[in-house]
Parts: sequence; C-alpha cells; structure tokens
Amino acid sequence: MKYWLMKSEPSVFGIDTLARARSKRTGWDGVRNYQVRNMLRDEMKKGDLAFFYHSSCEEPGIYGIVRIAKEGHPDPTAFEHGHPHHDPKSSPATPTWYMVEVELVEKFALPITLKTLKANADTLDELLILRRGNRLSITPVTASQWKKVLKLAR
Repeated sequence: MKYWLMKSEPSVFGIDTLARARSKRTGWDGVRNYQVRNMLRDEMKKGDLAFFYHSSCEEPGIYGIVRIAKEGHPDPTAFEHGHPHHDPKSSPATPTWYMVEVELVEKFALPITLKTLKANADTLDELLILRRGNRLSITPVTASQWKKVLKLAR
C-alpha cells in the first residue's frame, strides 16, 4: 500500500463536498499537471490511503483521510466541450488526463493545520507539503510520515 497527500481548494472541492457525495465517493478530476497525471495513471492503486488537504483557504491543513476506490482512468471532463477542465488535445481514443475515484474514510474533528505540520517539521522526515516551492496537488507520503502525521490527529 502507498500513501499520498491530495490537495484541493475547499471553495472548489472540499472534504465536506465529499462527505455529501453519494456513497461518500467521487472522482478526483481536473488535474492538469503531467507529473501528477503520471501518479494518478501509474502509481495510485485501489486501497491506497491519502490525506485530504485543504489549500488556498483561511486555515490550510489536513482535514481527513480518503481511500483510492478506483484506479487511474481517463478523466472524462477533458473531453467535455465547455467544461472548465476541457482539453481539446485530449480524446477518448488518446487520453491525456487521468483521474482516480476516492472515498471518504474519516473527516477529522479538528484539522491538522499547516502551522502544526510546520511546528513538527523536524519529525516529519521532509514531508513534501512542507517543502518550499512545492506546488503539486498530489504528493507521495512515506509510511513513516503517515504514522507521524496521524499521531498529530489523535
């Protein structure tokens, strides 16, 4: 099993949106970065766990945990004319963009804020979200980092 951190702006799609979704499950679509696309397509497997991180908001941080419910497959929003994620260069025959489906495992009673993560940076073994200049919406998390972050939530 692998571990991940998945970032989203709560004004676009937050953990509460996922909690309201049918079966608390939905597609993680709209990713338009090749490095992250490769992770979605090639590395994320059914059963992997991810921290759900809210970014670009009043209190950035980890708000819960999701499980990969369906492995990488073509992102249909890339084919939809008029959709904000439409990419005219991508087609069902030769898709450029991929997505996974996620399901809610747990919403934390209190988020693990970015401030808290930074305050514990020396014990988090270079968690990528703390690396200056990191802008990727999905990053891998080691098993050791996963356990240490979970301790901050309990």
